[in-house]
Amino acid sequence: MKLPTTFALALTAFSLQAAPLAPPGPEPRIPAFSISYMDRSVSPAVDFYGFADGEWTKDNPVPADKSRWAAFTQLAERNSYLIHGLLEDAAASDSPKGTPRQEVGDFYTSAMNTNLLEELRFKPIAADLERIDSIKSTDDLFHLLADFHNEGVGGIFSASVGPDARQSSIYALELDQAGLSLPDRDYYVKDSFSSQRQAYREHITKMFTLLGEKSDEAAAHAGIVIDLETDLAKASRTRLELRDPNKNYNKVTTPDLLKKNPAITWQLYLAERNLASAPYAIVGQPEFFEAVNKLVETRPLSDWKVYLRWHALTASASYLFHDVEQEDFNFFGKVLSGQPEQEPRWKRASATLNTSIGEAVGQLYVEKYFPPEAKTRMNDLVENLKMVFRDHLERVNWMTDATRAKALAKFARFTQKIGNPDKFRDYSSFEIKRDDYLGNVRRAAAFEAHRQLARVGQKVDPTEWHMTPPTVNAYFNPLQNEIVFPAGILQPPFFDASMDDAVNYGAIGVVIGHEITHGYDDEGRKYDAEGNLNEWWTAEDSKEFDARAQKVVDEYNAFEALPGVHVNGKLTLGENLADLGGVSVAYDALERVLAKDPSKRKPIDGFTPEQRFFISFAQVWRTNIRDEEARRRLTTDTHSPGRFRAVGPLENYQEFFDAFNIKPGDPMWRSPDLRAHVW
Repeated sequence: MKLPTTFALALTAFSLQAAPLAPPGPEPRIPAFSISYMDRSVSPAVDFYGFADGEWTKDNPVPADKSRWAAFTQLAERNSYLIHGLLEDAAASDSPKGTPRQEVGDFYTSAMNTNLLEELRFKPIAADLERIDSIKSTDDLFHLLADFHNEGVGGIFSASVGPDARQSSIYALELDQAGLSLPDRDYYVKDSFSSQRQAYREHITKMFTLLGEKSDEAAAHAGIVIDLETDLAKASRTRLELRDPNKNYNKVTTPDLLKKNPAITWQLYLAERNLASAPYAIVGQPEFFEAVNKLVETRPLSDWKVYLRWHALTASASYLFHDVEQEDFNFFGKVLSGQPEQEPRWKRASATLNTSIGEAVGQLYVEKYFPPEAKTRMNDLVENLKMVFRDHLERVNWMTDATRAKALAKFARFTQKIGNPDKFRDYSSFEIKRDDYLGNVRRAAAFEAHRQLARVGQKVDPTEWHMTPPTVNAYFNPLQNEIVFPAGILQPPFFDASMDDAVNYGAIGVVIGHEITHGYDDEGRKYDAEGNLNEWWTAEDSKEFDARAQKVVDEYNAFEALPGVHVNGKLTLGENLADLGGVSVAYDALERVLAKDPSKRKPIDGFTPEQRFFISFAQVWRTNIRDEEARRRLTTDTHSPGRFRAVGPLENYQEFFDAFNIKPGDPMWRSPDLRAHVW
């Protein structure tokens, strides 16, 4: 299924390896809140981001193996270090078959078996290439495409399973635009990405050459891939259009689907994926499939064979021998994100395990690093923030009573998940081998595809998680009306038992408020108490909401992230609204805590609790980023850049101005008539 709206983003020297592995380096320090990150020479009334984060940004250049360095990546780096030890121990152990430790250890060993990967060269994808060469008809094409999709190899379109947005208690088949290798359709159609397109052409040519094609043939094949992907890109909706859940919900019965776009052999494709009995599908972008149908009719089969050859190769590159993996990084890492060096192999392997068998890794992580008392404290914080948000819903003065009653009814159904699933996923039904890296990746993908596809028409599992426990992130799921906080984020600088309430409410408190607010942002508000896409607002209230949201759009449109490149206020609106609500709710929750215990108002390090709240919030968004990565994120990411997340919400908040004595005429001041007040 598609991931719900988000916040906001180890080994030993085994005999199979070419050489003993380098140690992971010193343990990364805990990235906690610190006044040492501040630049006291900068006035908070002039540049609050520079004031709160200035010394940190000077002292923390982006590491060579990163495209971005921020509080999130610092914590993820520390988690990675901890997971390294778990992977190392698992790989060295002789654990019973089917246990998480055996699964993690054997999968990890296969990833680190570089001698074998060099020896195998392209043998792991030889069967794929032979099947592509043997395609003789459109039926063959879609038969193979279905098999590829079952094993995690993308191409042409996507077919996934998730809760039906208008009947969210039931799983449904979802068909959506896909088939591109570059980060977004804009990379294919906009002049501003012409240099990336040329580099992409050269990259495909190099990859086909490595595969054994002559240079002229490889270049010609690169042209075919780019031409086909460009046609798919032109038919694809923009990121902004994809944010409209109503426009991207088009229910089609299976008989009607089979009749539509007959060049796509749906009957064969669905049967191959065990979806023939699906009563209907939710087609996200009907015009995209019309374009695919025309392309299948007009482009020769030989072009599609080249296209599938490319997608089989690029999907597998990270799991093959050095030259292919390095060339893959040279383009997707260096060119698109500006990252000079790859991360160490153990980190790349760890990321693959998190994607493939993440709950097995997460089970080991939680057992060692997430004590039960952390979940208890977090639940208490969430309940405090929920109480405040409910009060906001009851008091907001622009909403009519009719809509307010439904908003409160939705809030009454609101739930949370903290730390980790109560029951971890069981991966024992597929084989994990110590000497078959790509095979392990493919079998894990097939396991997950089967698990999901088999659920079409069944009741939704309310216990399921869509992030793994070590993940440094959080999310709101509108289809289940829930917020979810993996164990990975419940550490400093977000959640720190050693810090005062002001720091914690400015960090994890805002994160909690942010996720709660997602239920009432420009997308989340369209889902009702049961998680169904349903228009439950009055026209008057919708108009009032949109007017307030437009002020947020205007504010963020004015932020210039790169010379001449501004933040897209509409694309990032949902996250910006959630940030705005998160600050408001968390600040009010802190004030309630301080009111109960006035002794907590005593300044710390020369700052009042209110000041520490805002400084802590800004420090959560401390960021250094490479220009290439910034440009990619500005095109594809629904989150604003960190430096603007640090100040954007505060510019709408009088309590912030009061805390730092910011007055009209100061650069940080925002006129009251321009400020947005939503939740």
